[in-house]
Amino acid sequence: MKADASPLHVLIIGAGFGGLAAARELARGNVRVTLIDQRNHHLFQPLLYQVATAGLSPADIAAPIRSIVRRHKNVQVLLDTVIDVDPGERRVLLASRRTVRFDRLIVATGARHSYFGRDDWEQHAPGIKSIDDATTVRRKVLLALELAETEPDPLRRQALLTFVVVGGGPTGVEMAGAIAELARRSVSGDFRSITPHCSRVLLVEAGPRLLASFPPRLSDKAGKALESLGVTVMTDKRVSAITETYIDIGGIRVPTHSVVWAAGVRASDAAAWLGVEADRAGRVIVGPDLSVPGLPGAYAIGDTASFTDGAGRCLPGIAPVAKQQGRHVAHQILRGRAIPFRYRDYGNLATIGRHRAVIDFGWLRMSGVLAWFVWTTAHIFFLAGFRNRLLVGANWLWNYLTFERGARLITGGDAPIHGESK
Repeated sequence: MKADASPLHVLIIGAGFGGLAAARELARGNVRVTLIDQRNHHLFQPLLYQVATAGLSPADIAAPIRSIVRRHKNVQVLLDTVIDVDPGERRVLLASRRTVRFDRLIVATGARHSYFGRDDWEQHAPGIKSIDDATTVRRKVLLALELAETEPDPLRRQALLTFVVVGGGPTGVEMAGAIAELARRSVSGDFRSITPHCSRVLLVEAGPRLLASFPPRLSDKAGKALESLGVTVMTDKRVSAITETYIDIGGIRVPTHSVVWAAGVRASDAAAWLGVEADRAGRVIVGPDLSVPGLPGAYAIGDTASFTDGAGRCLPGIAPVAKQQGRHVAHQILRGRAIPFRYRDYGNLATIGRHRAVIDFGWLRMSGVLAWFVWTTAHIFFLAGFRNRLLVGANWLWNYLTFERGARLITGGDAPIHGESK
């Protein structure tokens, strides 16, 4: 702590899982906290795919940051974008041209999509990391269905009804299953010329199996569950081209207007701001206590940090890691001493459609309906705000009983998909 009576000023960049966890913990101490984010809401990213497939509305999985921390009077929220950090002078420069000084800095700026050097693919294959991303994907999928309803050309109609998800991790698996249910079951009663067997959903993975972080047995279970939903699983296949009208998978050209990217992420520009070493994904390489080497009082957490545990494993960019790291850094700051971080792994979860999931707790591995109920309960519990939990729980129950997609709205976007008339 500082020698004088004025409280320590802790600046947190990013109000994701890690940043909010740190702010809430720090709010208990005699410190002043400033929380900066370029959006006014905290987003529950694990359920973004539900927004992208019209299962939930954006308001169901987001909450205003100010409302989350309103009881913590020593926490100030700034809506702004950090464009540079001066660690030596202990200050950050904001897009509004304001400067904010700090005594301690926590960088929790998250990650964006990585197209592995093919950034030109992004305009044709959006990922889902924000509400804007999710509503863009939702628009593409729903517009494709609307256009296919009256398309007389059978080849173009088939292209409109072909949906491709690239990436076989949890996000890709969840996305493919949700699109399959939307395109093959939920909309079949609303459209007159689209039947459940008209649509194709492809899930493409460059590796030998889906869900590489899960045991092989659960990966197989997930693949079979997807196939039962009508998803074609393509492993050991690499994408070589993505355009407005087709995707090239392992040398095979597949006509489609709807490609969703779930194959990789890259960190924010935090390492460049701080002038420190980064790993191949752009994450700041941190020390055992999550501090930034060479910058006293600066820490990086969550997707921004590259942390290797005692077993030599680099921790994944998932919500439990970010939350534990946020609380850990806050404890260090309040106690005024370095403490090595140890991650407590509670396991992996992934859902496949309406009532299937796979769970790996280490000591317990399961799949099927029971796993889906565990997955659902866990996600509802961790939503920010009691109102959000009620809404999501009610929506999921309704969807489960009726196959309805209550958020099936086409909104935003000036650029039409290929062939769309204004």
